[in-house]
Amino acid sequence: MKSIREFSTARAEARPIVMATAYDALMARLAAEADIDALLVGDSVAMVVHGFPSTVHATLEMMCAHTAAVRRGAPDLVVVADLPFLAHRRGKTAATDAAGALLQAGATAVKLEGVAGHEDAIEHLVGSGIPVMGHLGLTPQSVNLIGGYRLQGRSIDEAEKIRRDAARLAELGAFSLVLECVPAELARTITSELAVPTIGIGAGVETAGQILVLTDLLGLDAKFRPKFARRYLDGAGLVRGALRAYAEDVRRAGFPAAEEILA
Repeated sequence: MKSIREFSTARAEARPIVMATAYDALMARLAAEADIDALLVGDSVAMVVHGFPSTVHATLEMMCAHTAAVRRGAPDLVVVADLPFLAHRRGKTAATDAAGALLQAGATAVKLEGVAGHEDAIEHLVGSGIPVMGHLGLTPQSVNLIGGYRLQGRSIDEAEKIRRDAARLAELGAFSLVLECVPAELARTITSELAVPTIGIGAGVETAGQILVLTDLLGLDAKFRPKFARRYLDGAGLVRGALRAYAEDVRRAGFPAAEEILA
């Protein structure tokens, strides 16, 4: 996808949207070459790349740097960048400044979590020409409030709140929204009720699209295995094997070989 308009086109044509989360130029380039529709630069970069315990440690500077790298790797794809913790809770001006910095870094659109308490910021961003993707269900920036990384929307009240929030995001002009770790039936209902596409992660098969973190689907972290993230590769095992082979070659003077030595 080269533009935000293609999200609505895909929705109208019932064509599933394929998204992946990337943090650097190399992975972004590989994703683009593999015909991924759009990329997300998630604030999960604070955990995956920088080793922090949660996404609240992602800063605007961090997000801009990784957004710029992903844009350089995938110059023609839609790139959505997460607004970091509290960026959209400090008022319209702060939200606009943060979103503007991400777009200047290379983002096509921004993603933000929740809706209550910052509806004015969302409306202002959309009115300022900044495409906004919503994010409901498990919202990692609120992990301390919701009691951990767990399925959301199980109770009738929780489910109804997520449905109302989804409708409100669409009313405010969000072009799409992520549904993370909600029951499949709830995701199906919301998807059927909205004209804008839903992107699922741990939300069943009946959303308008799916998103996975590249390091998860490549199996690069053997210690992190969420149930909803299918592994398409034993990346950790392959990388460890390659590194062990390299170490063995060096220690037995098998690397570099004659043909690898510069004349």
